[in-house]
Amino acid sequence: MYESIAKALEKNNIECKIAKDKAEALEIVKGMLFKGAVISNGGTVTLAETGVLDLIKNGDYTYLDRSKDGITREEQFDIYRQTANADFFFCSSNALTQNGELINVDGLSNRISSILFGPKKVVMIVGKNKIVKDVNEGFLRVKRIAAPLNCERLNLDTPCRKLGHCVSLEKSSNPSMTDGCSIDRRICGNYLVSAKQMIKDRICVILVDENLGY
Repeated sequence: MYESIAKALEKNNIECKIAKDKAEALEIVKGMLFKGAVISNGGTVTLAETGVLDLIKNGDYTYLDRSKDGITREEQFDIYRQTANADFFFCSSNALTQNGELINVDGLSNRISSILFGPKKVVMIVGKNKIVKDVNEGFLRVKRIAAPLNCERLNLDTPCRKLGHCVSLEKSSNPSMTDGCSIDRRICGNYLVSAKQMIKDRICVILVDENLGY
């Protein structure tokens, strides 16, 4: 299955590398980087699980740290703006379809804005648990898994954190993509499907044969 997904991604001008485990994924990342590279990242559990976060913070690179101790909101936003000129942007994906599409949903959307445009190279580390059949299943995965768990991680007082799934699933087993709660801290306000890319291989997916992140 991984080979067919890799071919589907490559058909969409998205580079794909397959790793048998976290250790191999980390070695792939090491081989991509160069000393002094400007690097930023989105919020993701996967980077910590694979050791990539420790790698890009080790001092060999110019790391734009969005989560450093004592950072103010204004300073954080400035880092988001600097990220547009980064050499590398690391993140995961909320879902990866068997057709080679990447599904991502954000609230503030500094992550999906970097996926769309700006950083020279976007590297997504994606565990096998993120693989879904199609786009619709990808957005349902966000409602059922990614959003509730990320709200728990971020300690956000949202309906999905309390319910364990998006409130829209209380009304329908197959709600519309954007249906959900109406609170101001909602983390699923902007929706991105990455399909055929104009810039070949700007996005690279490292597909890992392990469960990683949410």
